Amino acid sequence: MHVTVPVDLPGRAYDILIGPGVLDQAGALIAAMGGRKHVCILTDANVAPLHLAALQDALTADGLTAEALVLPAGEGTKSWRHLEQSVEWLLAQKVERGDVVVAFGGGVIGDLAGFAAAILRRGVRFVQIPTSLLAQVDSSVGGKTGINSPSGKNLIGAFHQPSLVLADTALLGTLPARDFLAGYGEVVKYGLLGDAAFFDWLEAEAPALARGDMDARVRAVQRSCEMKAEIVQRDETEQGDRALLNLGHTFCHALEAATGYSDRLLHGEGVAIGCALAFELSARLGLCSQEDPSRLRAHLREMGMKVDIRDIPGDLPDAEALLAMMGQDKKVKDGKLRFILARGIGAVFITSDVPREAVLAVLQDALRT
Repeated sequence: MHVTVPVDLPGRAYDILIGPGVLDQAGALIAAMGGRKHVCILTDANVAPLHLAALQDALTADGLTAEALVLPAGEGTKSWRHLEQSVEWLLAQKVERGDVVVAFGGGVIGDLAGFAAAILRRGVRFVQIPTSLLAQVDSSVGGKTGINSPSGKNLIGAFHQPSLVLADTALLGTLPARDFLAGYGEVVKYGLLGDAAFFDWLEAEAPALARGDMDARVRAVQRSCEMKAEIVQRDETEQGDRALLNLGHTFCHALEAATGYSDRLLHGEGVAIGCALAFELSARLGLCSQEDPSRLRAHLREMGMKVDIRDIPGDLPDAEALLAMMGQDKKVKDGKLRFILARGIGAVFITSDVPREAVLAVLQDALRT
């Protein structure tokens, strides 16, 4: 039950292998890439006890040696300090330009390891082996790498495409339920932004997907990766269409900043809330019917997810402060906030022509209710 999704970038093409057990192929696939027979793995303290031995066994079975740096789990690891630690460790491992670095973890490890690979010796190859749903459907594909700054999320980074992505859907079975559902926020995003039929499918099949149905998990990861690959192939460095992938993220990044990038709000939870807010804003601007945000919220609630700002525990800044936090987002252009708004489920577009008062009103109402 393995599927392959190609990412066809001229000179930088690679495959995404999806399905249960693809981790077992890591040794053969990485050995075939050439370079030294020594593989350096960056992983975290949650993933290492569960899966690192299996990865190392797969590598050694094909004549490779492997060393791993185990970093702390959590968003705080996407920092200058841990980037420096990772790069210096890779240099101590004598990584050469023809070698392969493996990112083995969720989105945090993928972003950090990819950025370390991008700047080490002006660019070494790396392989993404994403272990979370969010990373398998989104962050491991497309070459965005980076770390956070006190000024905002992902403001320091580089585009550096992986050489291979291995999305082993069996690994999702060890995710805590909250982390799995947070990743589902990114899956829903793909149905909302360009494939209404996929959203219909999710409404019918996502409960089974959450319960562990492997066919449904493979299908969800495959369709999400297909959609992301299509967009990345059109616009690798986000000059245009790739910004559509940021549906919900302008709201999300402000909420993440407001909660200190802590586990009060996981990224995928913020994406789900952000998508609901983006659809609410779209309905208020007369772009889509009120039925669309209502349908989205109903589906997220059925899945047991956070849906509204009030679902975030603890105190939050007021609407004006949240709007100011949006101003630091990477999607600001010429001082104007860019929003991804919707004409309906499966039909979104990019605009900077959004009245400040309308955004403020949506935030104020969301904080009040």
